[in-house]
Amino acid sequence: MALTFTDLVEVDLDKLSAAVGDWKKAVDGLRKSADSARKGMQTKSDSAQWAGVNATVTREFITKTVKEVSDLHTEANSIYQVLEDGHAELVSLQKQMKTAVEVDAANLGIRVEDIGDGRVRCFFPHVRGDSDERTQKQLDARQELEDRINRILAHAAEIDATVARALAKSHGNDPYNAGHSKYGSLNDAEVERAVELARKGHKMSDAELRELNQLLRFNSGEKDGEFATEFYQGLGGPEEALQFYAEMSIDGTSGDATKTRLNEVQDLQRVMGYTLANATDPDHKHHLSDNWGADLRRLGTQQIGWEKGQWNKPYGYQVLGGLLRYGNYDSRFLNPIAEHITQLHKKDPYFFLSNKPTGNPDIYGFNPSGDLGTGNEPLNSVLEALGNSPEASEKFFTQPPTAYNEDGTVKKDGKLGFDSYFDLFTDKDFEWTMDTNSANVLADEDKAKAVMGYGPDALGHALEAATTGLPYGSEAVSPPHSKEAADIFHKLVERYGANPEDLDDSPLRDSLGNITADYMRDVQGAFMGDGGTVVGTHGAGAHLGDFDVKTDPEGLSPGVLKNFLGAVGKDPDAYGAIITSQESVTTDLVNDAFHHADRYKELAPEIANRIAPGGEIAGIMAESRTQTVVDEKIAEDAEFNEGVATADKWAGRIIGMGIGKIPVGGEVAGWVVEDIQESVVSNFTRDSSPEALQNRDKFLEDQRGSSAQSIYDATYTAAKEAGYDETNAKSQALAAKREIEDSYGLGRQRIGK
Repeated sequence: MALTFTDLVEVDLDKLSAAVGDWKKAVDGLRKSADSARKGMQTKSDSAQWAGVNATVTREFITKTVKEVSDLHTEANSIYQVLEDGHAELVSLQKQMKTAVEVDAANLGIRVEDIGDGRVRCFFPHVRGDSDERTQKQLDARQELEDRINRILAHAAEIDATVARALAKSHGNDPYNAGHSKYGSLNDAEVERAVELARKGHKMSDAELRELNQLLRFNSGEKDGEFATEFYQGLGGPEEALQFYAEMSIDGTSGDATKTRLNEVQDLQRVMGYTLANATDPDHKHHLSDNWGADLRRLGTQQIGWEKGQWNKPYGYQVLGGLLRYGNYDSRFLNPIAEHITQLHKKDPYFFLSNKPTGNPDIYGFNPSGDLGTGNEPLNSVLEALGNSPEASEKFFTQPPTAYNEDGTVKKDGKLGFDSYFDLFTDKDFEWTMDTNSANVLADEDKAKAVMGYGPDALGHALEAATTGLPYGSEAVSPPHSKEAADIFHKLVERYGANPEDLDDSPLRDSLGNITADYMRDVQGAFMGDGGTVVGTHGAGAHLGDFDVKTDPEGLSPGVLKNFLGAVGKDPDAYGAIITSQESVTTDLVNDAFHHADRYKELAPEIANRIAPGGEIAGIMAESRTQTVVDEKIAEDAEFNEGVATADKWAGRIIGMGIGKIPVGGEVAGWVVEDIQESVVSNFTRDSSPEALQNRDKFLEDQRGSSAQSIYDATYTAAKEAGYDETNAKSQALAAKREIEDSYGLGRQRIGK
């Protein structure tokens, strides 16, 4: 019977605490008895001069008695350790549950209903006179709360089941014989069960596979790495780990696999990846030896089989790649693998694809997630790994390459033919491959185009991580950009700003848009020119060259930068990220100016100076959108509207990186973020009707008016909050609006036809 919500909330854990105390006393008492028996009767027995029956029967009886007392101590200690850890875990989970229900649910006006089978339902109760309609924000909050509570319940159920199983194994169901399974902690019992399940391989039932996934999910993130390390060691070694994952991934993606099985195998891919990342971090107290990395590189070019008489065997890197796609890996483990795979690809782009199983559905393979390929091309997989591993990715693109032999060992004095992986991957002649099981993919032009974009898309993810310091797609606020990370961004601007045509219809553009959004303060600083007030990366308002982090926006040539922005902005998602980020930075700059008005003789010129770059960027974006939608007709305007709607995370992220007086995390910051989000959506969502797209000039003029209105609103609000009266607030806002209109036109002219 599943542990229920009511069970966890209402259980009196003080009783369990008392039991833990009782077992601690029993352990201490039995330890003394065991020591006494060993040092007393056993010692005397060993030294006695026995004769006759005593030499056999009595001596043997004493030896067995001493062992039994020792076994009783061992059993009691196992029970105590498991109960103590289980109690601590359940107390924490019960506290989390009560906070979720009594605080979070109450604040949201949500009720929690126990629906049995270890799950709950969260809902908004209908109140007389209250509409049943809820905002998307409210619905998202309800779903997040429901998911969180169900995760807590699932974790508690895993603890409960593991404790019960461990207690039974410790006792052995034998009242006359002590000394069975021995546990030093609850972790030992969890690892034992996980390995026990994994050794069943594809014979695991769906319920058993789900149990394994839960064990990995709730324990693989331990900071000391103990569970993760012991789990992989329990599988037997690097080859056995690959064999297990290969067997399970094929079992879950085969043609006769059920949807349930596929879902569980997709989950296994995720949790085994996270577990491997934790187990291979050398900084953890418990971690796999360096030999694992060396062995995995050796196995990378060897075929891995898991069944007798198996014909079609994948290469080790094809299997490993499925795991690497999930987890934040340490550079000391990941980068030698990434370098080795890249060098193998450069030497022969089709080395790994030569044995792919054609004719199967694309879901079939070692990447059950189905994201960016089937998993036959490990280059895509390792780039995704770098996309989730910021530190490793930054080092990969900035540090000198190391040459490797085919077996994964370092090649002394090896010549690679390129100076950096950045140069290699951004070379327009770099050969990407199609990671698909389809035999006739070239016959489907759209499919071929999509598949060919998997590699560049994964490269974009890796570059996002390298430049922002966060896994790609993260909602968090970026840490301060390092000089090395900023150098990558500068190189991207130079590379594609000098050759913007290389980004035509490139899958890289959405990632480049995200990177640009993250560096928007540097971008706007580059547009300000000498003597302008700029905002360095995470820095305070200052003159050029005076930054908290030396990212040198002066090094960004405005001309090349505008070409870069113009090319990137043709992607709807990139457009949304850049526009939202630009509006956020400009709003933050305006707020900061009003908060420090006493520094300036006249505030209006200072505000104009601060918002001019934003207007120029808005003009560039407007021209890019117009060229894409009206002139070239290669994207629908509705796609740009969607790009704007889904870029709302950038407001909070940019304000979180802000330089003004807005208290991050405070109520004021929340209001500013919401205002920016609403302003961007209302002002940059265009009429996508065919009639609205007929007149190019009107389309552009509408966008100019939207940009101007957005800054007018931001300036007016900032002035009012700073204490300005209505007349002066409007005057400041109008001046800001005029500056945006002028700088907007300049931006258009720079990239206009």
